[in-house]
Amino acid sequence: MDKYVFPTQPKANPVAVVQGPTYRFTLLNAHVIRFEWADDGQFEDRASTFAINRDFPVPDFRRIDGKELEILTDNFHLSYTKEKFSPESLIIHFSGKSMKYGTPWRFGTPTDFNLGGTARTLDGIDGRCDMGQGVLSKAGYAVIDDSKSMLFDGNGFVAPRIPGERYDCYLFSYGRDYKSAIKAFYAISGKQPAVPRYVLGNWWSRYYAYHQDEYTRLMEKFDANGIPLSVAVLDMDWHYVSDDRVPHAGWTGYTWNRKLFPDPKQFASEMHEMHLKITLNDHPHGGIHAFEDGYQEMAAFLEHDTSKNDKKPILFDPTNPKFLEAYLGLLHRRIENEACDFWWVDWQQGPYSKIPGFDPLWLLNHFQYLDSGREGRTPLIFSRYGGPGSHRYPIGFSGDTVVSWASLAFQPEFTATASNIGYGWWSHDIGGHIRGIRDDELLARWTQLGVFSPVMRLHSTSSRWMSKEPWLYGEECKRAMTSFLQVRHRLVPYLYTQNVLVNDEPLVQPMYWSYPNHTQAYEAPNQYFFGTEILVAPIVEPRNRQTNLASVKAWLPPRGRFVDIFAGTVYDGDRGVTFYRPIDGYPVLAPEGSIIPLDGDSTPKNGCLNPSAIEVLVVVGQDGQASIVEEATDDRFNWNNQPLGSRRESKINFAQQSGTLSGTVVKRRWTFRFLSMPAIPPDFKVTINGDDRTEDAFVKVHGYPAIPCLSVTLNPSTPVSFEDEWTISIQLGSNPELAVLDPTPRLEDLIRQYQIEFMMKDKLWNAIEQANSRPGNAISSLLALGCDEAIVGPLIELVAADSRVSILSISG
Repeated sequence: MDKYVFPTQPKANPVAVVQGPTYRFTLLNAHVIRFEWADDGQFEDRASTFAINRDFPVPDFRRIDGKELEILTDNFHLSYTKEKFSPESLIIHFSGKSMKYGTPWRFGTPTDFNLGGTARTLDGIDGRCDMGQGVLSKAGYAVIDDSKSMLFDGNGFVAPRIPGERYDCYLFSYGRDYKSAIKAFYAISGKQPAVPRYVLGNWWSRYYAYHQDEYTRLMEKFDANGIPLSVAVLDMDWHYVSDDRVPHAGWTGYTWNRKLFPDPKQFASEMHEMHLKITLNDHPHGGIHAFEDGYQEMAAFLEHDTSKNDKKPILFDPTNPKFLEAYLGLLHRRIENEACDFWWVDWQQGPYSKIPGFDPLWLLNHFQYLDSGREGRTPLIFSRYGGPGSHRYPIGFSGDTVVSWASLAFQPEFTATASNIGYGWWSHDIGGHIRGIRDDELLARWTQLGVFSPVMRLHSTSSRWMSKEPWLYGEECKRAMTSFLQVRHRLVPYLYTQNVLVNDEPLVQPMYWSYPNHTQAYEAPNQYFFGTEILVAPIVEPRNRQTNLASVKAWLPPRGRFVDIFAGTVYDGDRGVTFYRPIDGYPVLAPEGSIIPLDGDSTPKNGCLNPSAIEVLVVVGQDGQASIVEEATDDRFNWNNQPLGSRRESKINFAQQSGTLSGTVVKRRWTFRFLSMPAIPPDFKVTINGDDRTEDAFVKVHGYPAIPCLSVTLNPSTPVSFEDEWTISIQLGSNPELAVLDPTPRLEDLIRQYQIEFMMKDKLWNAIEQANSRPGNAISSLLALGCDEAIVGPLIELVAADSRVSILSISG
């Protein structure tokens, strides 16, 4: 098992250790302490599923060792009676105002105000579930109990804990510095790995017995409808399930169902030609039976007796290193060589095995992930969460959710909260998997959430009524789904760069990570940052039938102004706001200083390959910077699962004071859209490689009803090769500002679309018209009408969005 040895540094610096006959304390830094107790005095220096690194620089601390033991850092004061750990024997007091509640922690007592972690599965969940605990707490400290986890033996396999009663725990005391707590968590438990580029596109998944020709035609139909995909998922029916030769329930299988997939290699070739990767579902618990194609080879390797007529099955035993070697290197490899780019590990049978503490899910995740990274490949599996440390094995499968608004309403919070235990790559059953009713609006909103989730995977059960092809739904839903699925692929340059460069923080972050001392940040659990530049406030409730608008209450933090990237509306920060959106709108905002790179093709193709054109959204008002990272192996002409090649990076900066956007970029077509700047500045100038190219640049001003912006397109005169670089500069003039946009046309359109009495429309319009250019007057007049919030709310949102606005151009 030497090939499964992976880098760890589990033994701490001895200087950081305080030890007695039955206890040991290890200071991993000034904020994190490990504490162990063992009656036999045997302590553990091997890596565990949670802690693979413990060798860090020794922090400053004091030790007072008398009848009692005291350990002091600038952040905590530990007091220990040297007895068995208990609430009476081990107490930790905390320093600093960020430890708001001022209560010491006693061993074995709850760590109050914990902000949650994540759950092993959402199977059958209709609404909320318990999310456990993470390493963040409003109280400022949190504990991970690692006492019963599996260990790594340092030789490529795993080992059980030493028997007997013992404790092995870690206390994090970072106050409200949540990002530093997560960085420490990753330092101890390993960083979250980057994922291949294709993971970030749209996945098609359905529990359905497809024929390979049927599946190929379906992928072609997605393409014909302008809907890009990157991953083709085959649920369990790729193998024999109900065939007479199967002597069990059929969940486990390793032989292609030749009635459905007569030529797996041809199927793989067709998918790869369409730039799609293939993942196969595996429920391994049933073992390998005699009818399976790989049975004889496995039996020979394992010296499994096949002499008797009944030919006993080879039982699934992940605690046996030789079985794992055969399972991965023979059984799986046979199938991978035909048509499998990575595996969907669908383990649902609990945490038990022949050896206490050896959780089969952990074993599958760990060894399959390492195996998938062989020969220079980027490792990848698709599996369930096993506990702290699981972030090292992306991607996560959250399970079979119920089709309901309650399920949708919980998923944004569930996804964001998982980041509190470092788990950043959840993939949900977008649209839901079981039960529920058909609701086109629900599916459209769930799809929008999926687009702004770590992984976007449409999924359904085999019911003929539940499949998620957009063209099976009403025209309104189809348009919304199609446009947002295109948006997902356009976001890949941004997402892939975040995935590579910001790997010490999860992609999705709760608001309180950046604003820990703002009460409003904790009151918006569904709202989150999506990477460093985008704020998302998901819509999780149905729309009002009079306005055809759905709403969500949100909080914009004190980060200057924000721009809705789909509408161009400018909003003041540092306030609460209720967003109202039609079915094809979604509250996705970028603060001043944001630079967001997108695929420049409005209808991007399959596979998420490096685009030949880039579009960059720029929000002026503050300094900003961005990179676009690409691997040469993701170029369209060099795609077929080659080892990682050379990386290239384009860098863009915006200097607010001078109003200059500059950068060194890979030569191709670039379009820069300066959001909410629908005018050409007087001092506008474009240079490429130092030469004035203002006359050559294609410059266009967009106004309502489009997204108000100034767009500047730079085209190379020669074909794109990705080999050359440009040094570019776009000068807007000193201290440019987001434009003050007249909301009147949008107000008029909103009222026109309302399904209400015409007399009430007149009253609404008159209330705005008589405001004398003062938004405050308009708001007061609208509220005085006594209408439902659903009627006046959308109008007030626009009137109050930007405090600089006057009602400029009312006309009868």
